[in-house]
Amino acid sequence: MILTTEKHRDDRLKLWIVLARAYSAVLEHDRRSVAAHGLSQGEFAVMEVLYHKGPLLLGQVQKKILVSSGGITYLVDRLEAKGLVERSACPGDRRSRYVALTKAGKSVMAKAFPAHAATLEKALGGLTSEEAKVAVRLLRKAGLHAEAILSDQQPSQE
Repeated sequence: MILTTEKHRDDRLKLWIVLARAYSAVLEHDRRSVAAHGLSQGEFAVMEVLYHKGPLLLGQVQKKILVSSGGITYLVDRLEAKGLVERSACPGDRRSRYVALTKAGKSVMAKAFPAHAATLEKALGGLTSEEAKVAVRLLRKAGLHAEAILSDQQPSQE
């Protein structure tokens, strides 16, 4: 085990603070962008996955946007009530349901997605393309490490 010096601990704590503040600022741009189209961030996330991937099983959408099974049901119910998505039966499994964008949902996303992408591009424009690539690599590395040690801390299921 590598011993962490006080300086390294301080660097990592500072990283967390800076990361949290940056996330909060960019998240507000994200929230405002999707709200301008009458959507919540969760609703937009569902629609964005369907816009790029096409019809998917509810469970697949759930895993892609990282919400609970109850959360995905709630979001899809809201979008269905707005006429933006529709559910359909899965021929191979009666318990599963597909969800897809409706014509109206596709129309909303054809306008909302380019505007949203431009908003995030502007919000993250303080980094060059090369700096963004380095940030992605480093943050992925940090996230994978954090996930791995969480897995190590899980009590055994024996």
